[in-house]
Amino acid sequence: MRVGKRVFDFYLNSSTHVALNVVALSLVTIFEYRLRIDYYFLAFLFFGTITGYNFVKYAGLAGLHHRSLAKNLRLIQIFSFFCFLAFIYTIFFQEFKVLIACGGLGLLTLFYAIPFLKERKNLRAVPGLKILIIALVWAGVCVLLPFLQYNKLSSVDFGVEFLQKLLFIVAITIPFEIRDIPYDAPGLATLPQQIGVSKAKLAGYLVLIVVLGLEFFHAEMRFQNIISLMMVLSLSGFFLYKSKVKQGAYFSAFWVECIPLFWLVIYGLLSYFY
Repeated sequence: MRVGKRVFDFYLNSSTHVALNVVALSLVTIFEYRLRIDYYFLAFLFFGTITGYNFVKYAGLAGLHHRSLAKNLRLIQIFSFFCFLAFIYTIFFQEFKVLIACGGLGLLTLFYAIPFLKERKNLRAVPGLKILIIALVWAGVCVLLPFLQYNKLSSVDFGVEFLQKLLFIVAITIPFEIRDIPYDAPGLATLPQQIGVSKAKLAGYLVLIVVLGLEFFHAEMRFQNIISLMMVLSLSGFFLYKSKVKQGAYFSAFWVECIPLFWLVIYGLLSYFY
């Protein structure tokens, strides 16, 4: 039992769970537009996400103190290194325009973690920017990159799809911000810090309604798209409702993070039966 918990915690702490959900949300975009599956592209997203997320999470902890690192953090570093090598390998199979866009998202991620502003601040420390940067990077990876990879950027649906996914990520990030209230510096000015937990949840519900409304601006509306979106937004609203400062260890880190994977499964089942 203890070994199973350690493996599961490594799965979460190594950002493997996040990477799977990034791939899942990207696949939702791909399936919505009936695009072919490019496994090198999905691997590129998977290994790139692990590399980027672990850099943001652990670069500050690691620093130059490798000898003092805990054993599990050392394992994550080794795991991240091999994921980085795999990421480099998959780069050679990507379109140049995808790499340019990925480089821009990578710089945004870098500046999110590395202090480059006055008073040694990074973008994360700028009041109110935290949730927007997270949503922008996720939407960029899960919408912009697939549209570029499959030459669909000129599609009239791109702007709607990008805004939809961006707002969706904003909404499902609120439970994380509620959880982090005791740990976030007051100067971060996160949504729950500024307006309180109850009003932050209300804002999240309104955002989810906007996401649903945007669905009707697509050039083509399909049964699977609308029904799966409604089910996922309902699930997101439920998790938002259940969010609180003192959460279970896996409430946000696993269950809320898993919403894109639920979306993919729901979409797949609807496509199979209908």
